[in-house]
Amino acid sequence: MSSGITLNNVVLRSEATSQTSSSATRKSFRMNVPKAKQYGQNPSLFKGSKGLAAETGASLGTGQKFSHRRKALRVSASSEKTAVMINDISGKMGQAVATAAMEAGLVLVPYSLTGPPRDPIDVGGVTVEFFDTSKNRDAAMEKAKNEYPNMIVVDYTVPMCVNQNAEFYIKHQTPFVMGTTGGDREKLLKDVKEAGLYAVIAPQMGKQVVAFQAAMKILADSFPGAFAGYTMQVTESHQSSKVDTSGTAKAIVDSFQNLGLDFEVDQIEMVRETEEQMSRMEVPEEHLLGHAFHTYHLTSADGNVNFEFQHNVCGRSIYAQGTVDAALCLAAKIAQGSDKKLFDMIDVLKEGNMR
Repeated sequence: MSSGITLNNVVLRSEATSQTSSSATRKSFRMNVPKAKQYGQNPSLFKGSKGLAAETGASLGTGQKFSHRRKALRVSASSEKTAVMINDISGKMGQAVATAAMEAGLVLVPYSLTGPPRDPIDVGGVTVEFFDTSKNRDAAMEKAKNEYPNMIVVDYTVPMCVNQNAEFYIKHQTPFVMGTTGGDREKLLKDVKEAGLYAVIAPQMGKQVVAFQAAMKILADSFPGAFAGYTMQVTESHQSSKVDTSGTAKAIVDSFQNLGLDFEVDQIEMVRETEEQMSRMEVPEEHLLGHAFHTYHLTSADGNVNFEFQHNVCGRSIYAQGTVDAALCLAAKIAQGSDKKLFDMIDVLKEGNMR
């Protein structure tokens, strides 16, 4: 027998099947996040050891001078709306966020801090030019801030650069949304909090997945030890370019630990081989370059009761939309002069301004 409810396109289903050979009951709980449009992925490195920028007054990536008229138009246009600079916009995640931001009415800053020098790219009709990493990145950031005073940075780079990027944003007192996972998260939060800088930092930007994550934390806080004695298997599959263990999986495991499960983060199984992703995890071939499939399977000590929690995401639109909501929320908090300055996606959800 099964029953289910649908909340904002997320299906919560419980199932119970009677066993004819015994009175034991097998139960499962499943959460499916609907598939989203594929964007693919090709993240680029945001290296900071040699600096990220072009000299003030130089055309980014081309060496040509900006005209005074072009600069004046940009300053005028950016003075009324929140602007977002996306680092690194050359990656598929960065481009997905850029598209979602423009659809939401935000101004896309036509500059991006990136790794090696590259030619400008077109994103939704906006020509985005790159600051050359061999130049002074401090001058580059100040140039962008002067032209776009309401600028918020969105970071989708690589794990190894998370902390140094945050230190750079702190140095320039530039509010940011950190969508990149990995790095030293404890140091990241400590540095931003001590600096008093406005920021949204979260390992998961998908709103519905964050809601599930929050629900698991509430469950753990309300019923500690409820699953004591159970064993658990956690499997997460992401595109092969993702080198670190899912931050979302780590957060969910933390809740399960509080529910009484003896399970460590290093026991999470990472699936990155494409053949296994398709055969075992049932990832559609067209989404191999952009997906997040998570399964948490719990079994009672006697083996007669099973619970399964699952959220499968194809594409990146769910993360892009959530990132834009985070930027909009942060802009509102800045305008309000909020005493609280460091936020996560649960804070964004609580604001209730989801689009």
